Amino acid sequence: MTGKQLEFDQRVHRLTKKHQKMSRGYRATMRRDGLVVMRPQRVRSAVPAKVLVMFLFGFFAFKAFLLSNLGPSGYQYRVDALNEGTSIEQAGAWIMQIDPATQFLSDQLNKIIFKLS
Repeated sequence: MTGKQLEFDQRVHRLTKKHQKMSRGYRATMRRDGLVVMRPQRVRSAVPAKVLVMFLFGFFAFKAFLLSNLGPSGYQYRVDALNEGTSIEQAGAWIMQIDPATQFLSDQLNKIIFKLS
């Protein structure tokens, strides 16, 4: 009796897992023998990678614009002022520090601005 009970419990567990997966979405597929079977759909990320990359590029472009507009000393002065504040301001200072990508974008922006002037 325990062997049959164990098989039953395993089947119930498999069906419960499949039901939970199918509650997030499913699609109908036809097997080779012609039977239509519902299969759970994969869960996609809420934020596509393309949007995340565009956000990061925009953030670095914003930092580069500030760096080229304020100059390195003025920008660093403001970052140092943030670093003296609360823990949230210190986290902001860490994020806003001058990094190689920001420096490169700022240099490119300065070249474009000086060519236009």
